[in-house]
Amino acid sequence: MAQSPNFKLPSLHTLVRSGLGVPIGLLAILAMVVVPMPPLVLDALFTFNIALSIVIVMAVFYVARPLEFGVFPTVLLLATLLRLALNVASTRVVLMHGHNGTGAAGHVIESFGEFVIGGNYVVGMVVFVILTIVNFVVVTKGAGRISEVSARFTIDAMPGKQMAIDADMNAGLITQDEARKRRGEVRAEADFYGSMDGASKFVRGDATAGILILIINMVGGLAIGTMMHDMPLGDAARTYSLLTIGDGLVAQLPALLLSTAVALIVTRMSGEQDMGGEVARQLIGKPKALWIAAGLLAVMGVVPGMPNLAFLAMAGACAALAWWRSWRRQAAPQVEPVPAPLPSPESREITWDDVRPVDAISLEVGYRLVPLVDASRSGDLLARIRGVRRKLSQDLGFLIQSVHIRDNLELSPNAYRINLAGVTVGEGVVQVDRELAVNPGRVFGTLAGVATRDPAFGMEAVWIEPDKREHAQTLGYTVVDPGTVIATHLSHVVSQHAHELLGHEEVQQLVNGLAKATPKLVEDLVPKVLPLSVIVRVLQGLLAERIPIRNMRAIAEALSEVALRTQDPAALLAHVRIALGRQIVQDIAGLAEEVPVITIEPELEQLLQGSGQGAGNLTPGLEPGLAERLQRQVAEAARRLEGAGEPAVLLTPPTLRATLARFLRAGIPGLHVLAWNEIPDSRRVRLVTAIGR
Repeated sequence: MAQSPNFKLPSLHTLVRSGLGVPIGLLAILAMVVVPMPPLVLDALFTFNIALSIVIVMAVFYVARPLEFGVFPTVLLLATLLRLALNVASTRVVLMHGHNGTGAAGHVIESFGEFVIGGNYVVGMVVFVILTIVNFVVVTKGAGRISEVSARFTIDAMPGKQMAIDADMNAGLITQDEARKRRGEVRAEADFYGSMDGASKFVRGDATAGILILIINMVGGLAIGTMMHDMPLGDAARTYSLLTIGDGLVAQLPALLLSTAVALIVTRMSGEQDMGGEVARQLIGKPKALWIAAGLLAVMGVVPGMPNLAFLAMAGACAALAWWRSWRRQAAPQVEPVPAPLPSPESREITWDDVRPVDAISLEVGYRLVPLVDASRSGDLLARIRGVRRKLSQDLGFLIQSVHIRDNLELSPNAYRINLAGVTVGEGVVQVDRELAVNPGRVFGTLAGVATRDPAFGMEAVWIEPDKREHAQTLGYTVVDPGTVIATHLSHVVSQHAHELLGHEEVQQLVNGLAKATPKLVEDLVPKVLPLSVIVRVLQGLLAERIPIRNMRAIAEALSEVALRTQDPAALLAHVRIALGRQIVQDIAGLAEEVPVITIEPELEQLLQGSGQGAGNLTPGLEPGLAERLQRQVAEAARRLEGAGEPAVLLTPPTLRATLARFLRAGIPGLHVLAWNEIPDSRRVRLVTAIGR
């Protein structure tokens, strides 16, 4: 006879690990509403409910950030359901067996009815009403309001925070993985406070339900005791009132604890903090405040008729605490800065070594901005600039030269200047002790501060105090620190002038790197067919038209196809653009299958082609008035497309592309001029408007 397999019930640890613990617990809570519970089980569950509430309060108090307890809204809902289910179960026991005495519903309810309120149901009623008022009117109402405001402000601040993350990533300050992590934290924060806004309604509804359950139990108990069990009215009133009030107090204590937990978590700052340490530091961290409090208490303690001993004792305690805080501050070690040794004057003769070459990229700062680049003063501008170089090098396809930083006493104290090859190409002014709130185009209020414009993109901005950062973000502003302002401006300037930074040395490094992967291609191209100088001109032309040169293999293959027919850099550039068409269109329009374009009417197109393209501009065959109208119409069409969130693309014949690109590039920075043969076959074009005479 075969033995039957042994059957073992899964342990609690196994249920929790498998994820079945919470669903089973929820079903058990709902079952308590309909299944009668014996008094012994009620005692255990009431004790567990109180313990659970205490654990939740402690978890909220010691968690470093609110998001670390992101499951709190769900826990709050489950705890509220448990308490309401216990109310229903205890109500059933009180009404069914209350005539047997105050111990009919278990020892916990009896203890709260007899010991906590001294067996006096009038006192119990007063205590219950006071607890309910404290919970419902003070804690729950305040926490609900804070949850609502926090949810609204957090959701309103999401666009500004997302743009700040994008700005840091574009400036090279953070990687894509870090940006993705920060975006996830922003979304999680919005979800958390939105959930807390709804969860606070559970607590408020629970407080209301507690009042209604108390009234129903008292009225129902009196009716059952006098009419069904023939109890005297006084005995029935006393027995059922004590049971009902004991039941209400047992439920109201965890409710008050949970309301306090909600208030604690929604009144905390969103950043990491040790709440206990921060409360102690900010509350009693100022000895002056403690000395004043001690003096006032001492004055009150010597007034005749006042409780002198109590006030004087408290004054002494405050004075002792103030003295202790002052002693701790004085005992802290003071680090004296070591002065740097003065440089000794040089007495040697001047040589050619003293004639230094011009820096490719340099940053000059006023004397008040020196702390931003001084690592000993927590300056992080150097690290940010390294991030900018890394990001631009990866995006553009060649190594950006080092940025040489020096102070310039000729500049105003808060000014900085960006130079390329010794020529100033950008400058600005920053406030070291403030932060810049940039208006991205849609904000919900105004800020008090110094009005200015973002030096990189010219957007409206305000210099604000650092403690106004959260408020500015809730209004939709993108808030950045002074170091980020300079780094972003540098990134923008370098990306605009990248073609000026690419020289023979950089191109030779690119060719050497390509030779390691495709040696035959490089051997047949450079210098047999094309000299290095021509390749430099082609790559500079690509960068001038904001096309990265990351795909050196495709560029070299395209050059090798036509190098035997022509060595004109303009013709070679046009052929390389065709080979890079898929990359160019994707950088402009993303992965969309349809590309919105602006075109030129046939009559104007023939006129432009007949005017001759001379030395790179629309030459004498085109009257100045028509050239001005052409630029104005293209600019208006480009603004309409950008306002609709679409790229501005002008589609032209291949013979006109280079000419129109040079003519329109300065007046319309966001415009992309493409030739018909640069659009890949996998993309469709959608005509938005046609420019005519």
